[in-house]
Amino acid sequence: MDQYAVVGNPIAHSKSPRIHAYFAQQTEQNLMYSTLLGDLAEFENQVRDFFEKGGKGLNITVPFKERAYAMCDILSQRAKQAGAVNTLMMGKNGDLFGDNTDGIGMVRDIIHNHGQSLTDKRILLLGAGGAVRGVLEPVLAENPESVTIANRTVEKAQALADQFDCLASSFEALDGPFDIIINGTSASMTGSLPPLKDTLVSDGTWCYDMMYGKDRTVFLQWAHERGADGADGLGMLVGQAAEAFYLWRQIRPETASLVDEMRKQM
Repeated sequence: MDQYAVVGNPIAHSKSPRIHAYFAQQTEQNLMYSTLLGDLAEFENQVRDFFEKGGKGLNITVPFKERAYAMCDILSQRAKQAGAVNTLMMGKNGDLFGDNTDGIGMVRDIIHNHGQSLTDKRILLLGAGGAVRGVLEPVLAENPESVTIANRTVEKAQALADQFDCLASSFEALDGPFDIIINGTSASMTGSLPPLKDTLVSDGTWCYDMMYGKDRTVFLQWAHERGADGADGLGMLVGQAAEAFYLWRQIRPETASLVDEMRKQM
């Protein structure tokens, strides 16, 4: 049976084994997917050992995505742009291949599960950390009218904007409204919110939070109170896993039914 795993620290909370078991059953694939607690000192050796023992693929999560990136012999374009890797597989010639499926997972969720188009839209991305870096290339590939990165530290936003040829702004200087607003900050995890002006939202604005929870995140509550619809990042979690599954098995699983099932069990 083909072996796959997710490596992180901590890792016991991971939903990935359940997600990939669902995909395997749905697509009739014979595989085993488990968790592997990453050792902060021995991570690289753990990865090598997994593949030397015949493992087929690994997902990588916090805090090892940059270290996985550094290990790779071959990187996808989106991994190069993100500067981080969340999916590993071994090539036939022994080269370690790394990809980043976070961004395409989010974009597929927005387009296919929520029926939103990014093409010709004014898009605002909140935050300038790794989460935003990881989604910029797939977002730009949808040919939006414009992409603006807003961050408390404008210099960080400007550095990303220069790399990806888009716009940067402080929160205070933002000029709305925007068609799509994507929250890539970790503020929702702490129940806080960036300093967002009401003028960023209009009747047609749609909002997406990369974080998710049983109830509306504070960002989505802010949007809802101003008449904007939106969605959280549960579908992104499932979507990035589906893209990794496709890379490994060359079969693309359906994701909407799993997102619905996981939502009901929250």
